[in-house]
Amino acid sequence: MAKAKPSSRIESSRLNTPTDLDPNDVKKIAEGLTVLSADLFALYIKTKNFHWHVSGPNFRDYHLLMDEQAAQIFAIIDSVGERARKVGGTVLRSIGQAKSLTRVPDNDADYVSPLDMLKELRDDNKALTAHMRELHAVTDEANDVATTSQLEEWIDQSEERTWFLYEATRDATEGGH
Repeated sequence: MAKAKPSSRIESSRLNTPTDLDPNDVKKIAEGLTVLSADLFALYIKTKNFHWHVSGPNFRDYHLLMDEQAAQIFAIIDSVGERARKVGGTVLRSIGQAKSLTRVPDNDADYVSPLDMLKELRDDNKALTAHMRELHAVTDEANDVATTSQLEEWIDQSEERTWFLYEATRDATEGGH
C-alpha cells in the first residue's frame, strides 16, 4: 500500500532544515539542484550505456574512459541531493521526476559508433557545465557559499570530462599528434 502524500504544510515542513538563507533563495537553489541531479542521473546512465556498448579498435581506452567518467558523475549525485537538504529544500523523489526534469537527451539507439558516443558525451558534459554555471549565479547571488563552492568543483570536473572527450575525438588533421 502506497503512503499517502502529506495533507498539510505541517507534514511537509518536517523536511525544512533550519537555515539562515532566504526562503525564496532556498526554493530556487533546491529546484536548481533537483534539475542538476536529474541531469547527472541521465548523464550517468548514458555514459554507462555507451561504456557497455562501445566496440572497435579503441575499445579498451574508450571503455575505461567512460567508466571513469561515469564513476565521477555518480559520485556527485549524492552530494547534490544532500546539499539541497542542507539548505532546507528537497530533491529528486523518483525516476519519473528525474526523466521529466532532465535536459540530457536519451540515446537508446541499437548502435552508436564509438566516436559518435564520445562526441555526444562531450556535448552533454559541455551543456551540463553551462547549466551548472547558471545555477552558480543563483547560489552566488543568494550568498550560499557552500553550494557555490561545490558547484565550482563540479564545473571543473565537467570541464575536464569535456576536455578528455574532445581530445579523444580529435582527428590528426586538426593538429593532434
